[in-house]
Amino acid sequence: MKTLQLAHSPDADDIFMYYAIKFGWVDGALRFENCALDIQTLNDEAIKGVYDVSAISFALYPLIRNDYALLRTAVSFGEGYGPKLVKKKGAKLKRTFKVALSGAHTTNALLFRAAYPNAKIIYKNFLDIENAVLSGEADAGVLIHESILNFNESLEIEREVWNIWTDFTKSDLPLPLGGMALRRSMPLLRACECEEMLGKAVLTAVKCKKQLSKMLLERNLVRVDDKTLEKYLNLYANDNSVNMSEKQLDALDKLFEIGFNAGFYDEKIECRDYLIPLEYKKDRHS
Repeated sequence: MKTLQLAHSPDADDIFMYYAIKFGWVDGALRFENCALDIQTLNDEAIKGVYDVSAISFALYPLIRNDYALLRTAVSFGEGYGPKLVKKKGAKLKRTFKVALSGAHTTNALLFRAAYPNAKIIYKNFLDIENAVLSGEADAGVLIHESILNFNESLEIEREVWNIWTDFTKSDLPLPLGGMALRRSMPLLRACECEEMLGKAVLTAVKCKKQLSKMLLERNLVRVDDKTLEKYLNLYANDNSVNMSEKQLDALDKLFEIGFNAGFYDEKIECRDYLIPLEYKKDRHS
C-alpha cells in the first residue's frame, strides 16, 4: 500500500473526521501517516508543499492553487455561526484597536482584515488568543475552533465573523472555514482514491458519531468534554462535511472574490476549476 502524509489540526472536528481511518473503519488502497498541527502552521506548511494531503484554511487556497488541488470532503462551514471577535466586557474599541488573530492566512483573518483595515494585528496560536485579550496584550481577539463555545465570562462578543460574512455577501451562503488540499504532483488515479477514502472516513464518522466520540474521549484525543464535543461536532463535522454542495462551492467562490477585491490575491479564481476530476477513475475503468 502507498503511504501518504496527511496533516490536520488538533481541533475536535478534524480529529473526528480523520480517526475513522486511524481506527481501521475505512478500507482502501492507501495508508496515511498523520500529524496534528495548529491551523496557521498547516497553512505555512502547505505554502512550502510539505504534506501530500493537508487541512487548510479556505482563504489560503488561491495562494497554493498551482501546487495543490481542492478536495470536496472533510470541509467545515458555518451556517449562522463561526469565529467570534471578543473583547473585555464594557470595553470600547478604537478605530485602530489591536487584535489577536490565529494566523495571516486563516479565513477569519481575511474577513477581519477586509472589514477592519485600520486595526493593528498580532498573530497568536489560537489557544493563546483568549489570554491575549484578558492580559491586555490585545484589545480584542478572534476566537476559533472549540474556543467559540466556552470562553472567559469577563469577555463579550463584539461581532460575529458570520455577520461580517453576510455583510459582504448579502446572502445566506454558508461561511467557508476549512477544507483539505492534495498535492497536484500526485498521480491522478491515486488522488481520486485518496479523496474517495477520506470521503468514506467522514461519512463513516458522521454515521457512527456516538461510538467514535466515545472512543476519542476515552483516549484523550480531544480537548473538550462529551457535551462540548457533541455540540462542536454538530456545528463543524456533520452531513454537510461529507461532500461539498453546489451552495458551498458558490460560497467558496464568494470568499475568493472578497479576498481578490481586498487585494489579497493576484487573480480571482473559481473553485470548481481546482477540484480533482473524479470522473477520471470511472472513465479509466470503463
